[in-house]
Amino acid sequence: MSHVTRQISRRSMLKATGATAGAVGIGTTALAPPAAAAGASFAHPGLLHTGADLDRMAAKVKAGAAAHTAGFAKLTANRHAQSGWTANPQATVVRGGAGQNYAILYNDVHAAYQNALRGHVSGDSAHLDTAVAILNAWSAELTTLAGNADRFLAAGIYGYQIANAAELVRDHPDFELGRFQEMLTTVFAPLSDSFLVKHNDAVVSNYWTNWDLTAMCCVLATGILCDDKARVTRAVEYFKHGEGLGSIRNAIPVVRDDGLAEWLEAGRDQGHALLGVGLMGTFCEMAWNQGIDLYGYDDSRFLKGAQYVAKWAMGGEVPFTANTRRKGAINGWSGSETVTEAAPVDPAMTRPIWAMIANHYTKRRGLPASYLTRIAAKASPEGGGGDYGPNSGGEDQIGFRTLAVSGAKGTGGGAGTGGSAGPAASGAASPAAGAGAAAGSDARPQTGATASPSATSATTGDLAATGSNDVIGWTAATGVTALAGGLLLLRRRERVRRASR
Repeated sequence: MSHVTRQISRRSMLKATGATAGAVGIGTTALAPPAAAAGASFAHPGLLHTGADLDRMAAKVKAGAAAHTAGFAKLTANRHAQSGWTANPQATVVRGGAGQNYAILYNDVHAAYQNALRGHVSGDSAHLDTAVAILNAWSAELTTLAGNADRFLAAGIYGYQIANAAELVRDHPDFELGRFQEMLTTVFAPLSDSFLVKHNDAVVSNYWTNWDLTAMCCVLATGILCDDKARVTRAVEYFKHGEGLGSIRNAIPVVRDDGLAEWLEAGRDQGHALLGVGLMGTFCEMAWNQGIDLYGYDDSRFLKGAQYVAKWAMGGEVPFTANTRRKGAINGWSGSETVTEAAPVDPAMTRPIWAMIANHYTKRRGLPASYLTRIAAKASPEGGGGDYGPNSGGEDQIGFRTLAVSGAKGTGGGAGTGGSAGPAASGAASPAAGAGAAAGSDARPQTGATASPSATSATTGDLAATGSNDVIGWTAATGVTALAGGLLLLRRRERVRRASR
């Protein structure tokens, strides 16, 4: 029996025993996430894709459904999704500082994920075999993630991504699951766990929202893949109540009466704000597939923040509440920075982050989300790593969510749900939508994030900010030269200038 056949047979058995959820409610924010199976720990596969997702994608592509076919075409055209890809594992991966070689890792990670996804959708076992070969090569070689503060980004981003690739082939007979789990728990996850506790020995607000979110995604993905309930619980608790800027009320500090909620990192720049929204969506989706509803947490606060960023990223006018953030090292240098308005935007800039978020709120929950709907349509069909520029900024999301989630509205466990199967993780209870809201949710955090690289960087040692060069390179690679040419939109400023003439 081929591996693909075994996978399909195994998923059918799970459905027969009730591991997949039944129909979900539509048109109410009281929707429950996938139901728990009695006595079960974690659903597998159960990160960004469930068994029901994989079955649906394969069936829809085979039937020629337009959105799925377009999404699959983006996948098959990507150079990473070819079964001839050969891994180039390294013992040490460096991001930040001398000797950087991390591009080797992220290219192999995307090749593993894309081949695994392509193998499940097409039924071609050669792609699954390629994914397994890549992952086995890295787990046999990698021992260290090094570099300046950016090593924490490498651990977080590539940790959650490589875990998602592994989850898709965890039952392949040739996959060294135990060895891979050891690599994930000794090389990637410890850096992410440490960052959420100590923030690289900086004040808690030194690092922007997306730094926390990368670490949170790695810790959650590691916990699920390794059946580690304590890690999952820690990650979920941090999402709800963490001190850093990645927890939901610090990332989205102001909820407004118009149904939008201000995204803190909109005061930094567009590229990093999009990164943060994509990472929070990834975190919520992985939790959802284990029965934990964070999409609906705190009266669907993430929906309001994502709507805000979508409107702003399309060039719309948005409010922004000024905030001052502390930065620096504990018992070392210190400073502060005040941000008074949302950063300029280029509506042509995009990342493959919108289909999954729009699908959850409009298809699973049946809620209106006009800005999400518009920006998701604009970005469709979404590609993945390698489709959004040659540098790391274009590789921060694994993508292909048009393929993964497109479908009919309101069919639990089928088209449009984007994942509905799986036991819930015990120890991390699923709140009803709206639970956890507290008085003062509009209050600003007392502290904030790190500044972009500046003259102070030389005195901060390992407290490095990152991403500005990548954003410029990634934007230019997509054919958008607004950053270099000064064509970015900031309608508020333009209107003030016109009024003063």
